[in-house]
Formats: sequence, structure tokens, C-alpha cells
Amino acid sequence: MSDTNRNRLMLVIAIVMAAIYLFPLYWMFITALKSGSEMFATPPSFWPSEPQRSTYAFVWESRGMGRYLWNSLIIAFGSVILITVLGVGCAYVLARYRNVWVDIGLFLILMLQVLPASLMITPIFVGFSQLGMLNYPRLAVIIAIAAKSMPFFVVLVRATFMAVPQELEEAALVDGNSRVGAFFNIVLPLARNGILVSAILIFMQAFGEFVYSKSIIQAVELQPASVGLNSFMGPNTNEWNNIMAYATIYVTPILAIFVLLQRRIVSGLTSGAIK
Repeated sequence: MSDTNRNRLMLVIAIVMAAIYLFPLYWMFITALKSGSEMFATPPSFWPSEPQRSTYAFVWESRGMGRYLWNSLIIAFGSVILITVLGVGCAYVLARYRNVWVDIGLFLILMLQVLPASLMITPIFVGFSQLGMLNYPRLAVIIAIAAKSMPFFVVLVRATFMAVPQELEEAALVDGNSRVGAFFNIVLPLARNGILVSAILIFMQAFGEFVYSKSIIQAVELQPASVGLNSFMGPNTNEWNNIMAYATIYVTPILAIFVLLQRRIVSGLTSGAIK
């Protein structure tokens, strides 16, 4: 097979895989525009005959979407800030000071990543209850998310720091910089893309977090959008157009962030050397 044919085949495969991956999003968008009878029509239609655009306004007002999204943003940004402040230093130490104890520490960090949130919520809830943290439920959720997502962030940022030549730090030290000065003036600017990408991935995870929020936050006015979406569910649920409209509004901020920052995300994921 020639290179041209091989490239065409790979392009076709990529398009087919992208279509399969994006089809649920497409179905979510069009279901939100369908009427009640059209949702259950057989065979299903791939575009509504009479789009019901008022569904979005109805869901926004009746479900208090503004409050839910605001709570999701507070939890997501709080988690990103806490993880970034604590995780960058941890990742730098693991990247620069390599010995057997650091390797053991990294292994323990990776072990924390494999624990599911459903397993960790019980001891976290009991611990927060004894410490009185349940009186500040959003802060408690932020700390729980930080504890769960920190290993993922540290591993990604550590790889970014390892890609920065240590000779640049040594040259900065020779020029009179302290270790802290070399970190902030040399290493951190060169690693900013990797840190940004890791922070964006953490933000996406925290924005959609459900288990901790559902278990810890009992007050409806403090719950994030993921818990609000769950409120639709019941034994006789049939308002799928409203559910899909809610989900569309919910995922739009994440899609917008990804589209606006896609170049930085790609450059951060592919950066592995300094030219």
C-alpha cells in the first residue's frame, strides 16, 4: 500500500472514530429540541421537525441552572487552585531529587490514584464529620477532590519538569540565583504549558464531580450542576428533552474551554523537549 493510500485510510478511520465519539453529543443536542411525542417516535428522527428551543429557557428557570453552575465553578476553581499550589512543588521535588525514597513516594502517590471515589467517600465523610468540616460543605468537597486528583496532577507535571534540562538551573545558580529563584525564573516559565494542561484536566474533572458533592453537600442551594442533573432521575422519568437540555447547558462551558484552549492543550501534551 502506498503512503498516499495509507494516509487516506487513516483519515477515513479517524473520521469514523470521531463520528462515533461525537454522536452521543449530537443526540443530546437534538433530543433537547424534540417534543414529547417526537422523542418516542419509531423509527427515531435525526433532526426535530419542529425544534422546541423554549426547552432551554424552561429548564434554566425552573431548575435554577445559574445557581447550580455557579456552585460547580466555585468547586472546580477552588480544587484547581489548591491542587496547583500544592502539587507544583511536589512534582518539582519528585522530578529533581531522585532516590529510592522519592520512588517509593511516587509509587504511593500512584496507588492513591487507583482508589475510586465511591470507596474513599465513607472514610472522608466520617473524618470531615469529626473535624466539623461538614459545616463548610463546598470547602470539604474541594479538599476531597484535591486529595483524589492530586496524584494525577503530580504525575503529569512531574513529566513536564523532567523535560526541562537541569543544566539551565545549574547555570542560573552559577549566575547568583537561589534554588527558589531558579525555580520561579527558569523552570516554572518553561513548564507553564504542561502545568496549564494539567490544571485544565483537573478543572474538567472537578466541574463534573458527583460522588463527593452528592454525599457531602445536603443543602440544595450549595449543590453543583452534577447533583442537580441527578434530581431529574426517578422511577417514572420521561422528560428526556428537559434532561438533555440541562445536560447541554451543563457541558457547554467545558466544550467552550476545550475549543478556546485546544492549541495550548495540544502543545502542552506534546511538549517533551526544549529546542
